Amino acid sequence: RYKVMKNWGVIGGVAAALAAGMYVLWGPITERKRRRKGLVPGLLNLGNTCFMNSLLQGLSSCPSFIKWLEEFTAQYKTDQNQSTEHQYLSVTLLHLLRALSCQEVTEDDVLDASGLLEVLRMYRWQISSFEEQDAHELFHVLTSSLEDERDRQPRVTHLFDVHSLEQPEITQKQITCRTRGPLPPMSNHWKSQHPFHGRLTSNMVCKHCEHQSPVRYDTFDSLSLSIPAAVWGRPMTLDQCLHHFISSESVKDVVCDNCTKIQAEGTLNGQSIENQRTTFVKQLKLGKLPQCLCIHLQRLSWSNQGTPLKRHEHVQFNEFLTMDIYKYHIPVHKSSQNELNQKNSEETTPGRKDGIAVKPSDAEQPSGTKPLFMNGACLSSLLTSSGTFPLAAFPECSPPVYLYCLMAVVVHHGDMHSGHFVTYRRSPPSPKNPLSVSSQWLWISDDTVRKASLQEVLSSSAYLLFYERVHSRVQHQSLELRAEES
Repeated sequence: RYKVMKNWGVIGGVAAALAAGMYVLWGPITERKRRRKGLVPGLLNLGNTCFMNSLLQGLSSCPSFIKWLEEFTAQYKTDQNQSTEHQYLSVTLLHLLRALSCQEVTEDDVLDASGLLEVLRMYRWQISSFEEQDAHELFHVLTSSLEDERDRQPRVTHLFDVHSLEQPEITQKQITCRTRGPLPPMSNHWKSQHPFHGRLTSNMVCKHCEHQSPVRYDTFDSLSLSIPAAVWGRPMTLDQCLHHFISSESVKDVVCDNCTKIQAEGTLNGQSIENQRTTFVKQLKLGKLPQCLCIHLQRLSWSNQGTPLKRHEHVQFNEFLTMDIYKYHIPVHKSSQNELNQKNSEETTPGRKDGIAVKPSDAEQPSGTKPLFMNGACLSSLLTSSGTFPLAAFPECSPPVYLYCLMAVVVHHGDMHSGHFVTYRRSPPSPKNPLSVSSQWLWISDDTVRKASLQEVLSSSAYLLFYERVHSRVQHQSLELRAEES
């Protein structure tokens, strides 16, 4: 028995020596896992926080949002009181997203996002980490909280902002002043909207007199699309959901000012006229498309007994999405139609109208042009190293103005009472070419990260879709020119 125990002791000593040698040569096992190429850090589950982890992974795959946060938090870098930075949601969120997109060097393979929950509680959002939550609701909590943080900043020129007060358009006198401390930092980035900000147009037309009411604009951070009833034998697609979203509907018993006016003109003076109520046709369209497009597929339905149910059917979506047909265009008078036909290029590149620069969306697409680029007909190989697409990629159709590239997909597994959120997202681009778009996809479930194929991504039952707008080379150059002029 003594010999057996002695042999086991020798074996244990050899194993310990081997483990120590492996640690010296290659480092800890977790470190080796962290250094796998193409992967990103995972997030620790703090107790049913998969809804937050999945959303953060999706947001970290949107480079325009991270860039906006960097500009958004630029003023804090000059703040001498660094201990107050953790109180800002924008700073906390930026550090997390930069780490998840491998823009910041982290020693840990799994990150802790509890600091974000603490900041949200400071913003009076009571988010429990031990109750089932919704990733889409958290998305609106983040965007609305960022807007509140922006609105708390001063929007007028500070009295001690000497540089602004000395501008010729403000005053011709040289104004000087003395302060006991550093001047409060002034930043014009607070006035800019986040890249998920868009606008919806609501168009109302009277069926009786065809009078159009003034177009109404409403803001949105995400497009929440209901899933229409499926037709047997036909797959459900994202385009069908978008068409259902903008489809016209009749609104009855609406007061028409124009019909009332016409009725009043045909009556005797002094006779009282009642408001004429008719049926209006209402249609929604997208007045301003954002740089980052978040699409929410409503999977909540209700049974005949009033109990919540989840819709599990697959909605087909593509790696690329063109939104031109859903964009609202300002109506063009018929007399100017011939002039527009001679300016077909204005649909793809900005031009000038009456000496004023106009956007491509400011006019309807001229008749006689080739059909628009169809969704799903573009591949990742068409993207150039700068994240744009060449016009030569569309030999048979007009190049789209509003083309979006899929960046992340949030999936919910389970039912309405319990479940789990996971994320498919693109791998961060190579540091040598940060503007490129990676073709490698990742599957992330809290702290577990693995590689995935595009086919697996497109086969998933999407709940949230994150798209980023890409431009043609001509559009990209025009945007840079307008940015320099402004």
